[in-house]
Amino acid sequence: MVNSLSQPQNVQSDSQNIERIRHTCAHIMAMAVQKLFKGTKVAIGPVTETGFFYDFDCPVSITPDDLGKIEAEMRRIIKLNLPIIREEVDKQDIRAEITSLNEPYKLEISNRIPDGEIITRYYIGSPEGRRIDASLFIAETLPPKESWWDLCAGPHVNSTKEINPKAFALLNVAGAYWQGDETKPMLQRIYGTAWETPEQLQAYLKQREEALRRDHRKLGQELNLFSIQDEAGGGLVFWHPKGAAIRYQIEDYWRRSHIEAGYELLYTPHVANLDLWKTSGHFDFYRESMFDSMEVEKQAYQIKPMNCPFHVLTYKNSLHSYRELPLRWAELGTVYRYERSGALHGLMRVRGFTQDDAHIFCLPEQIASEILGVLNLTEKILSDFGFKDYEINLSTRPSKSVGSDEVWELATNALVEALNSKGWKYIVDDGGGAFYGPKIDIKIQDAIGRLWQCSTIQVDFNLPKRFDMEYVAPDGTKKRAIMIHRAIFGSLERFFGILIENYAGDFPLWLAPVQMRLLPVSDEVREYAQLIAQELKKGGLRVEIDNTGERLGKLIRTAEVEKIPVVAVIGKREVETNTLSIRTRKSGDLGALTVNHIISRLQQVVTEKTII
Repeated sequence: MVNSLSQPQNVQSDSQNIERIRHTCAHIMAMAVQKLFKGTKVAIGPVTETGFFYDFDCPVSITPDDLGKIEAEMRRIIKLNLPIIREEVDKQDIRAEITSLNEPYKLEISNRIPDGEIITRYYIGSPEGRRIDASLFIAETLPPKESWWDLCAGPHVNSTKEINPKAFALLNVAGAYWQGDETKPMLQRIYGTAWETPEQLQAYLKQREEALRRDHRKLGQELNLFSIQDEAGGGLVFWHPKGAAIRYQIEDYWRRSHIEAGYELLYTPHVANLDLWKTSGHFDFYRESMFDSMEVEKQAYQIKPMNCPFHVLTYKNSLHSYRELPLRWAELGTVYRYERSGALHGLMRVRGFTQDDAHIFCLPEQIASEILGVLNLTEKILSDFGFKDYEINLSTRPSKSVGSDEVWELATNALVEALNSKGWKYIVDDGGGAFYGPKIDIKIQDAIGRLWQCSTIQVDFNLPKRFDMEYVAPDGTKKRAIMIHRAIFGSLERFFGILIENYAGDFPLWLAPVQMRLLPVSDEVREYAQLIAQELKKGGLRVEIDNTGERLGKLIRTAEVEKIPVVAVIGKREVETNTLSIRTRKSGDLGALTVNHIISRLQQVVTEKTII
């Protein structure tokens, strides 16, 4: 999920009605824009998870200052109580009509619709000269100036009167390439949100304001955690020392947790012969998301978009007995995928990222117990990082798939059995699985109620077949192994972005890049501060000294802004008593404490991952 707001926790609504409202609001907005800005051409205008947007080719720049008058025009249109009319149209007829209107983007959209597919358009108001159902509107015809339409699959409400004029808002204006392709025209995109009631709108706007305060891109720069350098190309993350310190803690915790759970760690190459990706099927099905291949000694090599084929080759390096299974192999493997520049978004959508990848090779009868083990490990890891509320989705067999009915049923039942063993409620996405196997997706809920897709557990029948992955069964015959893909963080970059926003940059002590800052109040106590810093570092704490020479009040305020969990004031009294005056962000002043007591206390907080 790109950094988007999910429905606020205190909002309950009919999702189908919300979708109709947002479809209609998008059309009303486009109608208003074309009325206010003559010569504007419309492109696409879909609904989103929390609202809608429309892309416009406008002869003038639409600015944030224009949003108010667009909203006013939308309310005027709503007040007219115009009917919303659905009409099925012939492709050739609609193309001719669009051509006469000089709407090039609509024409391109209509051209992409396959022949024979039903095309629908929705009118706001009555088409010129057309009589309408009097039950929907107070008049039988409307002047053309109050009529507007666009191609749309819908659904929509029946009349503009069903839109609450106090329950929508336009949010911002942005640039967007047509079809997300930087070689095509830059359009102007207006984002909006719409709800059933004003109370829902206000709850969303409040959540959105809080989300902007927590934006990982903003905090990443303010706290000097990471950057994305234009000189290196878009979508490539530079981890600064403080961000790298957090990443080290994440990786170290991840490795220890996996080793304790019975996993073995792998390291695999970053490139491989292109033939490997043809065998795996990625070249056929994933080519658009892969970077161009490179030539090495007249052979094509491909930088990896996935880790899976490398783990498969490691498995196939030797013949395995059923007694060896399950094998659990995990890797923090960096992969590279092509994303259009318009789709890049901070840490959430990048071109190079490190997956916390793992693959389990097991017997068919081991699937349920292995899935349960993954769920247990996932719960432990997510909980230790502060995430305890989830949305669980179970995706089942799609219409096009590989594998026998028997193995699909076995795998799906195993996923269900594992979820039931956990006592977790889940949503069934019937037919939403991959063509190669069913899966479980886990969305975590953050501190302000947003849901983020992170963990995935997926059974794969495709790669074992493509690579002929076998094991020796008890009867001496060779049988095909079961392969389970799973990731808990998804990617370190994206998970780090989620962590930044969840904690608003105010990390718990065990993750904080600087756990403690020493604040010497004069030059004469700096030597003592350096000795204390060495002792604290020997105790495993990440400590630094503020040597700026500012007054104490400024030193404390700087530490607050930089969200340092613990600060220690050092003056003459602290030197004389061999203590530190401790202040924490959460608990305030703790008084003068000995160094040994501080080390012991902070080590306990780090180990227990609690708040001090």
